[in-house]
Amino acid sequence: MANDAALFFGQFMRSPGTTGAVAPSSQRLARVVASPVPERGDPVIVELGPGTGVFTKEIQRRLGGRGHHLAIEINPRLAAGLADRHPGAKIIVGDAVNLPQLLAHHGLERADVVVSGLPWAAFPAGLQDRLLGAIRETLTPQGTLTTFAYVHARTLPPAMRFRRRLMEAFEEVVPSRTIWGNVPPAFVYHARRPRH
Repeated sequence: MANDAALFFGQFMRSPGTTGAVAPSSQRLARVVASPVPERGDPVIVELGPGTGVFTKEIQRRLGGRGHHLAIEINPRLAAGLADRHPGAKIIVGDAVNLPQLLAHHGLERADVVVSGLPWAAFPAGLQDRLLGAIRETLTPQGTLTTFAYVHARTLPPAMRFRRRLMEAFEEVVPSRTIWGNVPPAFVYHARRPRH
């Protein structure tokens, strides 16, 4: 939506370190990012950095009213818009570093899937480590973290550092094919089975 793009760009201009992108992700990217969300059962899905809700919409579609969907957004303005549009998701204004406590506060122990829209390459090493630690602590032993990166930034030092840390934190890390329909082009990491 044009309004979402304007809101997202405005939030990026105010705080590029936490918004991390100049435009919302595409539906094509959302389908790949949300693909680990089970279409059966009663899963617990945690979404980090939902922004304007492109991934949120796809997660809700895949859940079809089942399970639990917690979306943690640090930006109160973006969170307010999400709550109105996605009543099936529990929108929480908070910091993803506090993920285990946020989950416990809502009566949940573990997540089956963590879907991340966080701008990993914009984060310093210490923050990357704290976030990955919180995610690993939260996921079930067979859980999956799915996140994305931009193709043009793949060889930048923060992106390479994140990839190394991801491979240290999970038993299996599988990158997707390039999603050319996203602006800018992106790819998805599916990281499975956290190492404890």
